[in-house]
Parts: sequence; C-alpha cells; structure tokens
Amino acid sequence: MNNSTASAITPRPGGAQPAVWWITTAAWAATIYELSTQTYGSGLTAWLLRQALEFLHISISAAAFQSLHHLIRKLAHLSEYAMFALLLYGALAGGKSYAWQARRAAWCIGIAGIYSLTDEFHQLFVPERGASLLDSALDTTGGALAMLVLYLVSRMTQARARRKAAVRERNAEA
Repeated sequence: MNNSTASAITPRPGGAQPAVWWITTAAWAATIYELSTQTYGSGLTAWLLRQALEFLHISISAAAFQSLHHLIRKLAHLSEYAMFALLLYGALAGGKSYAWQARRAAWCIGIAGIYSLTDEFHQLFVPERGASLLDSALDTTGGALAMLVLYLVSRMTQARARRKAAVRERNAEA
C-alpha cells in the first residue's frame, strides 16, 4: 500500500481513542437490547407508522399497511446490526487503522450474529415478544452487508488513491 492509499484510510492523530469506540459500541448494544423490550414492540411501530402516514396524508389499505409495517420492522433488524458491525469494526481497530481486514470483518459478523442470538433468547422472556431465528439471520445479514459496504468503500478509496498517485507521477515526469 503506497502512502496516498494509507493516508486515505488511516485515522489522523488525535482521533477517537479506543475507549471511545468501545463505549459507543457497548452503548449501541445496550440500545439494541432496549429495543427488544416490550416498550418497542409491534404496537409502537404500528402507531408510529400510522402517525407518519397521517402526517403525510397517505392512505393505504389494511393489507398494504401490514406489509409496510412488516417490511419496516425487518429493515430495522438489518440496519441496527449493520451499525453494530461497523462500530465493532472500529472498536476492534483500536483506533489505529480502519483499513480493510477480512479477518476483522469476519469477527464483526460473527460477534454480531452471536449477539443477535442472545438478543432473540432475551426476547423469549419479554411479554408480547418472541424469539425468531429468521430475525437473527436478518441481524447477521445486516452485519455482513455493512462489512460488504465497508469493503467496497475501501476498494474504491484505494483505486482513487492509485489514480491520483499515477496522475502525480505522470505530472512529475512531464
């Protein structure tokens, strides 16, 4: 990796300390846990969706509402665990380098998947909630998708840095 590529993905001095990453990651895990309580069940999200549709003056059938509500709840699984995996990736970097590392990404997906299973187990004991291996699979998929996006961004950043270096080299030769 040349210097221009390294500078594009290496944090600047004075960046977030490892403890900040771990505290933020733990706080997000606690948020996921809290969202799995009875307070944030299907009734709340249905009410919020109704309020949003009313505010936007959108009227849909009961069947469309149920489908949209289901989709939103499943997308929540993907997004909350995508964020969790990204936070884990930064925390596991120890605040040093956020360059793509397949092994670190695999750990992030694995940790997110295991945490998802514990969260589903927790929901077994929450009134009006239930455990679902499908939801756990969605959660793990969210973590994997986040790592895929991180990989693609890393590749694009490296390609851009290589193009800039090539242009600088051509200009220096001219």
